[in-house]
Amino acid sequence: MSSSALQEEPTAGTAATAEPELDWLSLEPDEKLRWASTPHKYSIVPALIVGIPLSFVLIGIPIIIASYLQYTNTNYVVTNTALYSKRGILSRDVTQIGFDKVQNISYSQSAIGSALGYGAVDVSTAGGSGVELQFRNIPEPAAVQELIAREIDTASADDADEAGAADEVLAEILVELRAIRSAVTDADDTATPPAAATEDAAPATDDPAAQTDG
Repeated sequence: MSSSALQEEPTAGTAATAEPELDWLSLEPDEKLRWASTPHKYSIVPALIVGIPLSFVLIGIPIIIASYLQYTNTNYVVTNTALYSKRGILSRDVTQIGFDKVQNISYSQSAIGSALGYGAVDVSTAGGSGVELQFRNIPEPAAVQELIAREIDTASADDADEAGAADEVLAEILVELRAIRSAVTDADDTATPPAAATEDAAPATDDPAAQTDG
């Protein structure tokens, strides 16, 4: 993936995008940034094609302004645990999807997008209906899709390793508990004396019939 698609520290824009503003993003302590971008700058070309001719009658100006503001105020982020989308000009609409909920990732490019180098990445979730999150008009959508898939695989492998380590610890604890139980049982058997057999002595009886005269 080229540097324009993958920015480890997106503090500045690239030749294809605007500068990502990430003051809205709050990461968990163990969460790391993998990629961040705005839409491709050429994604406003369709608005220019429509807006410039109409600007002579003032209809096209709002179209151009709205497209530009959308371009500069939209951010997409990939971390090692989740996907984020931030939209909005006057207000913020932030969507976050954890890797554990992602079921399918795909990318698409229109004819114009393919010619100008941008496209969309669609994310579907388990139990969701259709596309739950879309990175629209981003540079190198195929590379971004590969990045997301790779990060999901890495996160899944880490979770499996953690689960395996937890199982090993649990197995060791069970072995220790069995050993302690066995030791306690053996100690009780050694400390308890065998039950003594008791016999009832026959009581002495004075039987006058058994006495004989001298």
